Amino acid sequence: MTTRAEIATWPAAAQQELLTRLEAALQDKERGKVPWLCDRETCDGLPHTGRQGAHARTSQRPPDSSSWDTWLLLAGRGFGKTRTGAEWVWRMAKQYERGALIGPTAADTRDILVEGESGILACAPARFRPLYEPSKRRLTYPNGAIQTLYSADEPDRLRGPQHHYGWFDELAAWRRLRSTWDMAQMGMRLGDHPRICITTTPRPLPVIKELLKDLATVVVRGSTYDNLHNLAPTFQRAVVSKYEGTTLGRQELDAEVLDDMPGALVARSIIEAGRVDEARALELIVVGMDPAGTGVGDETGLIAAGRGTDGVDYVLRDASKKMSPREAARRAWALVDEVSADALVYEDNLGKQWVEQVLKDAWKELHGKTPHPPLRRVTAMVGKKLRAQPVAMRYEQQRVRHVGVHGALEDQLATWIPEEDSASPDRIDAMVHAVTHLMKRDRARMVLASPHAAPQGRAA
Repeated sequence: MTTRAEIATWPAAAQQELLTRLEAALQDKERGKVPWLCDRETCDGLPHTGRQGAHARTSQRPPDSSSWDTWLLLAGRGFGKTRTGAEWVWRMAKQYERGALIGPTAADTRDILVEGESGILACAPARFRPLYEPSKRRLTYPNGAIQTLYSADEPDRLRGPQHHYGWFDELAAWRRLRSTWDMAQMGMRLGDHPRICITTTPRPLPVIKELLKDLATVVVRGSTYDNLHNLAPTFQRAVVSKYEGTTLGRQELDAEVLDDMPGALVARSIIEAGRVDEARALELIVVGMDPAGTGVGDETGLIAAGRGTDGVDYVLRDASKKMSPREAARRAWALVDEVSADALVYEDNLGKQWVEQVLKDAWKELHGKTPHPPLRRVTAMVGKKLRAQPVAMRYEQQRVRHVGVHGALEDQLATWIPEEDSASPDRIDAMVHAVTHLMKRDRARMVLASPHAAPQGRAA
């Protein structure tokens, strides 16, 4: 029997691997080693004879037929998509040597697909738990099979590598969807029949629509309500009760693929028609910020946009999130740095006068040697509907375009109906602040234009 003293002499990597396997063994014990798949023809996943713990519902089982290329799970929040993908992908490693794991960002792939509470490391049994090497972006299983981690933000990393299978998570949130999807497809060329499992919330994006029409795609639809008995009461209160019965709830809870909504601020078809992979050269970049209100679940809207030399406004990033005021301020300045923005445009009315001081404090923490933060204050004098209308018109004219996919923002644009709801969502407000500031450049040019005027450079 190996003693603690002997283990202490092992290399750090070996000690970590031992610890990882011990943790996995404890997790197996805590789960009661309930097999994920049962032999009932149909099952709701609840305990029954032979299965005393929660396990796969019929809709979470891999397709029975052998003819499919893609298993597409279009399901609502909390359905169990991640657990389903993780349980499938570690089993694939038993049969095939090379697999691809792709999430919206590198952090998503790591935090959800691999390390999440329903991810691969939590689901794979101790005897077959892979070794995770973050620096190499890979999982190595006891039989030598390898799964490589990728991000939809970096499609070029998929050039060259080949795979037998892949698990692609939240396809609808991939910012560079088309290019990442195409590169991933080209790499599925090992073995007799490469296969892909896609777990995603539905959005009416071209790639998803193409998959729905593909005869080699097995489509499984599921709603949040299918797994409600396994979800925390707080989730039911904060998410289900908030969105139940709403247009967005039909997508996020019921997993409907929604097309254009009459009366919405911007139609999805308009957004899709203007989508680009890269922006033109930019002459002015700003970050729009809409501070969170006091409601439960309110997010701070953070949207980066830039004016191109072609006169088009490009939506570059969406960093919106539910967070504390201090965290929001630091995240805002981080986004400013990331996109090399010229200014941060924020709203300070409606009881939000505290915002400026918090932003200045965060600026000092991050940029102490630069005394004056590039802040531009917005004090709204008209309602949000009136503020949003000129921006919506620019969308219709294809003078606002999205660089990549910004799923959550696009959901708000395509489901917020100003005539029915005067309270516009956070991401829309932040985007409107940013684009409205860029539009001021047009007015300035109209006033200052003359045959002898010098070209204007980037100026906030």
